[in-house]
Amino acid sequence: MLKKILRSLSLWALPLIGALLIRFIYNTSKKRFHLPLVIPAEPVIFAFWHADLLLQPYLYYQFRTKPKAKVLISEHFDGQIIAGVMKFFKLGTIHGSTTRGGAKVLIQGLKSLSDGYDIGITPDGPKGPRYTVSDGVIVMAQKRKAKVIVFHCRPTRYWQLSSWDRFVVPKPFCTLDFYASEPIDLEGLEMEEARSTIKENLMKYAL
Repeated sequence: MLKKILRSLSLWALPLIGALLIRFIYNTSKKRFHLPLVIPAEPVIFAFWHADLLLQPYLYYQFRTKPKAKVLISEHFDGQIIAGVMKFFKLGTIHGSTTRGGAKVLIQGLKSLSDGYDIGITPDGPKGPRYTVSDGVIVMAQKRKAKVIVFHCRPTRYWQLSSWDRFVVPKPFCTLDFYASEPIDLEGLEMEEARSTIKENLMKYAL
């Protein structure tokens, strides 16, 4: 009983604390945005490494004045916390993994793209291995003919956790360089060629 109460309290408190921390880091830092020349009006898949998740909502806001996106999030406890944080940034979530129970998640992702939602995905999430690109982002892009845009946030000063993904937490009062690639078209590419294309772009500013 106590464990259930503590879990409920954590799911209420930790997303609020996380959202406040994200806003504090962002608002105290200098920002520079490096955006593509073309921003598609149709739904797009935004891809970023799991370690680089923290401040990506702010880069997404540069693309859409009215956010309409869903982020693929793990069903685990930490994923529930992240989902709670995303609500503070007016972003929806799809719970699951493209590697475990992948069919269900892919169906939800494909339906969301058809319904006009952008999709945010960490190709190496939820548990790695680090810097690997799962099939999910490629399958969704090719089946819906959606472009992929790769996101990066590169802080001048940061902490890096000892977790599997080496999660990056920018330090307050730093400079944040946000990078977004030109839209990447994966149509007609073989799986490995598409995977290599995405990884090459994701590694450009990886820490």
